[in-house]
Amino acid sequence: MLWLTGGPGCSALSGLVFEIGPLEFKKEEYNGSLPNLILKPHSWTKVSSIIFVDLPVNTGFTYATTNSGSQRSDSILVHQTHQFFRKWLVDHPKFQSNKIYIGGDSYSGIPLPVIAQEIIQANEKGVQPWINLQGYLLGNAMTTRKENNYAIPFAHGMGLISDELYKSLQINCKGDYINEESRSILCSKDIRLFEEAISGLNTAHILDPRCEWLDDTQKIQRRSLIKYPSNFLTSNLRLPSSSCRSYPYFLCGIWANDDNVRKALHIRKGSMGKWSRCTFNIPHEKDIFNSYDYHVNLSKKGIRSLIYSGDHDLLVPFLGTQAWIRSLNYSIVDDWRQWYANDQVAGYTRTYSNQMTFATVKGGGHTAPEYRPKECLDMFSRWISNITL
Repeated sequence: MLWLTGGPGCSALSGLVFEIGPLEFKKEEYNGSLPNLILKPHSWTKVSSIIFVDLPVNTGFTYATTNSGSQRSDSILVHQTHQFFRKWLVDHPKFQSNKIYIGGDSYSGIPLPVIAQEIIQANEKGVQPWINLQGYLLGNAMTTRKENNYAIPFAHGMGLISDELYKSLQINCKGDYINEESRSILCSKDIRLFEEAISGLNTAHILDPRCEWLDDTQKIQRRSLIKYPSNFLTSNLRLPSSSCRSYPYFLCGIWANDDNVRKALHIRKGSMGKWSRCTFNIPHEKDIFNSYDYHVNLSKKGIRSLIYSGDHDLLVPFLGTQAWIRSLNYSIVDDWRQWYANDQVAGYTRTYSNQMTFATVKGGGHTAPEYRPKECLDMFSRWISNITL
């Protein structure tokens, strides 16, 4: 399987050490030494080989040597991913007959179905090597770019806003909560009240604490006996608490910027500066408006899909995912029911006649495997083995 992390511009290390890969950082307070990696018990690599790819360019450890090569867009990302995979199979011919899957989460929901379609079209034209694409999977994935429109119904259902505010939003905004240009004065007022109501929440998982973060520009000396930057006590910066889920993100930054680590990973010296988990500051042209039609095309080709949603994500709420899947208007072959992991309800699922399975992950956030690793491994293992959830 080939895995793309979202963003756009978030490093594949996120998928490898925080979500589905075989390693994770040992959660211990930083003491100036190199953070330790340990084996992850619920890695998806137990059932599939996985290639974690840093794309688009200037994501993670990738770089370009020319200005033209540094250009980033959805369509460039699609083409580069496709070309990378075919070239990788040329270099590793023993994998050419393997069943191939592609997966990702968050913003990957935009380019990934397009990548799948480009692979199929190239196969049909006889481009070699043949990519034996069997299916794709997406978690809490952006699809229509209108997913935020479901944040307000989600917030109301989760008890984050009052009945009165929700009713007022419905009346004054007429169901359109994301188009700022057409908002009335009353709608804008209600939106501000909504934003106040959810301020302070961790929108990636509404039950998790919202932890303070250390600014990326601050440098920490690995071998220093000083645990924090010299200006830590006199600045407004804060390290995340070691009890926070985001603390390993901080450890990852220390690890990935260590010279010995880069040497071990064969990162070309001088090819790039500071590693960042996500490069949101680099321009990226969003030239693929949505990926809805590509799901339709892939369904017609008989490509299987698993679309899953952590049910406590406010960024891409499961309600929005359900809405676009429902609008495909495919008949249901396995209706809404519970699915189990370790003899406990792990979520709810429904399967459609186009071989698309939708599943919620109970207690999951924006990156569901990060929050529910055991359940998500069970879900993936069954799906890739063509076993019902």
